[in-house]
Amino acid sequence: MQPTLPPLPIICVQTVLLLCSLLQVLAVENVDFGEHVENQTGVRDSLSRKHHRVYQLYSRTSGKHVQVLGRKILAKGEDGDKFAQLVVEADTFGSQVRIRGKETNFYLCMNRKGKLVGRKASSGNAECVFIEIMLENNYTAWMSARYVGWYVGFTKRGRPRRGPQTLPNQQDVHFMKRFPPGEQPSLQLSSFTTVSKRGRRTQESPAPPDLHS
Repeated sequence: MQPTLPPLPIICVQTVLLLCSLLQVLAVENVDFGEHVENQTGVRDSLSRKHHRVYQLYSRTSGKHVQVLGRKILAKGEDGDKFAQLVVEADTFGSQVRIRGKETNFYLCMNRKGKLVGRKASSGNAECVFIEIMLENNYTAWMSARYVGWYVGFTKRGRPRRGPQTLPNQQDVHFMKRFPPGEQPSLQLSSFTTVSKRGRRTQESPAPPDLHS
């Protein structure tokens, strides 16, 4: 007994629907997402520049703080030195940061020879981007994002080491982030109420305004 074939109109409808589905898939695959990705990247960068924090970077080897003196970079700053106050601009979507001298407005950068230099450059310069690495000994290392394997490092005299001469296990590349005097973040007051010994409620921060009044 031969199998019964479906009517011809049904076959035509099914064929048309299949062709429409294929055309939709091809249309989606041929979409150029380059402009969308570029726009999203621009939004990310514009947001990331707003996340700034002022630190001092204490060098484990020199016992002093990193200074951005303009084009010259040293690690000889005392605690509270104005040239040792650095603005760390963090990337919202990762550990990439840019380090700028608060006083001079120069960025800490590493050139193609591995030398640490200060540049009056835009924060988009790839040589001024570093990857923040938290070490097991609670110190922090800063590796060049462009020249992978090269680290920010200083000698005992506070002079910068060239990137090719650095290794992550060297004390020369170990730093401790410290807040400058007067820049320590204050503890945020709680909005909860407490009860004193006299049974009176005291409020540590003003209550939010009543939006329904």
